[in-house]
Amino acid sequence: MDIQYYLDLVQQDKLAIMVLPIFFLVIFLEKWYDHRNELNLYDNKDLLASLGMLLITAVVEFIPKVLAFILIVNLHAISPLADIVGRQWWAWLILVFLDDLSYYAFHRANHEVRLFWAGHVSHHSSQHMNFGTALRQGAGERIHKYFFWLWLPLLGFDVIMIFTVMSINLIYQFWVHTDLVNKFPAPIEYVFNTPSHHRVHHASNIRYLDCNHAGMFIIWDRLFGTFSEELDKEKPVYGLTENIHTNNPAIVATHEYASLVKDVWNAPGVLNKLKYIFYAPGWSHDKEDKRAKTLRKKLNLA
Repeated sequence: MDIQYYLDLVQQDKLAIMVLPIFFLVIFLEKWYDHRNELNLYDNKDLLASLGMLLITAVVEFIPKVLAFILIVNLHAISPLADIVGRQWWAWLILVFLDDLSYYAFHRANHEVRLFWAGHVSHHSSQHMNFGTALRQGAGERIHKYFFWLWLPLLGFDVIMIFTVMSINLIYQFWVHTDLVNKFPAPIEYVFNTPSHHRVHHASNIRYLDCNHAGMFIIWDRLFGTFSEELDKEKPVYGLTENIHTNNPAIVATHEYASLVKDVWNAPGVLNKLKYIFYAPGWSHDKEDKRAKTLRKKLNLA
């Protein structure tokens, strides 16, 4: 196996890196607007923690990404559709939707499987909603992320197409992390992920927990029963149900793994240990069940 060949392929995936200067500029402008109007959307230490998480994620992601390139190239090679699906305009269009479905499955699993949540929780740990929060990526989730995209090369899509569309999806998600944009006209809100929908996703309110997992298209949440509307009567409260009150990127990235290990260690029996790993966050063998669906049922919000 020629590792250098795959490393050269990985280096072609530059789109997300190329737009970083634009992201930083937009963060600066939003922060300036926030300061000028005293909106308290930003906290400097919180922003630095988000940037720190971005760096940690870039390091953690490298090996899983190389492995994903290797797998996708080889899966594409055995696809019966490899000679049919090229880089036609219609193939790109189809891939945009299939990629977003993959993202929805990945993102929802991150909220409904505690082991995956441990790698994703850092993205939700900020109690602020701003463009800086968009860069607070989950480092641990990069370890399992690419498994959710391995079906796409079997449909004939090549590795550069797949990673290009993944980057487009990630870039799209940057702009939905803001409190400054209200709702769009109904047709747009019905189809696309918007700041309103994503504010719900980042909220710790019981009504909003584990909802709106969309990347680009909110249609998946509507189809699969995970959609929640942002209500005027209930403003989203950002952060975790139990906030960690630290801006140390290392702790932000690992605190839930430590909590999970502790719960698994103390749990009686193999079955309970497995439930802590694979059940949704909030499950306990001897305390109140605080999983999102359980809490909503108790308040008749399900």
